[in-house]
Amino acid sequence: MGTLHDTVDRKALRFALGFPVVLAGAFAVSAVLIRPDLPTPLAVAWNAEGGAAFAPFEAYVGLGSALIVVLGWMIFLQAVPVSRPTVMRRIMMGVGLFSVLFITSVLAAGLIGQAGIADARDSRVDATVLALGSGAAVGLGVVMGFVFKADQQWSAEDDSAFKRELAHLLDPDLARDSFYGWAHARSSIFVMITLAGTSPAALLFLAVPWLGLTLLALAVVAAAFLVTRISADRLGLRIYLAGLIPVVRLRAAEIDSAQAADVQASDYGGWGFRREGATTAVLVRSGAAVVVRTADGRKYVLSSPTADSAHHLAELLVRVSTRARRPPSTGGEPGPVQPT
Repeated sequence: MGTLHDTVDRKALRFALGFPVVLAGAFAVSAVLIRPDLPTPLAVAWNAEGGAAFAPFEAYVGLGSALIVVLGWMIFLQAVPVSRPTVMRRIMMGVGLFSVLFITSVLAAGLIGQAGIADARDSRVDATVLALGSGAAVGLGVVMGFVFKADQQWSAEDDSAFKRELAHLLDPDLARDSFYGWAHARSSIFVMITLAGTSPAALLFLAVPWLGLTLLALAVVAAAFLVTRISADRLGLRIYLAGLIPVVRLRAAEIDSAQAADVQASDYGGWGFRREGATTAVLVRSGAAVVVRTADGRKYVLSSPTADSAHHLAELLVRVSTRARRPPSTGGEPGPVQPT
């Protein structure tokens, strides 16, 4: 069974989900701008004498926007699966664009026809807006059906995937020399931070909104700093605090030794990023960790997701550091392929 990546057109999916939402938002904003000129309630149906059925402004705009979004999703998403015929996908994309633009034109014509009128019973649908909007909807729908590229396109991501696959074929051990993982504090710690941050923030928000938001932001930052992203390969070791901030970067040749250990965060100053003398600790909890020593005498203590992953990471670091310090081969065989 193929993955989602292989079964859907991602560009078409982004358009299918995003365009109706953007169009509905634009309609709602435009309606709010002319709200002072509209009667209350608004007409939603008309007969020969004028408005025949009525609804509040919020219902007209809210349900109208929801109709644009739901109808757009229902039709556009039919053009997303790559397994469907190309002609069908083009037709559904064109029909989807026509449908959402036509519905928006009808809703806009109903609003414009009531602008400047005190009683919605005297209103009419604005024929000019309806005609122009409907014409544009038909034209753009036809154009979309012709210009939409339903065939799968080769992308930069495919180039990267091809290079990675080629590297693994040329060097089967490349995958074994790669590690990627996340380490984080225990769930009880995050629950405690959430309760300690949200409860006072909710009370403070009622009195001083900015102070409540500041406290909530501090709680989010504190929780983020108890998460680390670990990446190791033949180039070396990299640790990212909160998954984004690089705090440790070691080249493979710098590593002298690495071993798994069971550590107490309190022995290194507590959780988070700590540096004291030649020792650097990035610990998000007590327990499984990797102790790395460099050739210049520095020491790094790093949390690992599990004890097994700590042993795996330590073995990997020893292996790649040995490879990096090995003198280059003078023979005719090419050197090891480096990951891209």
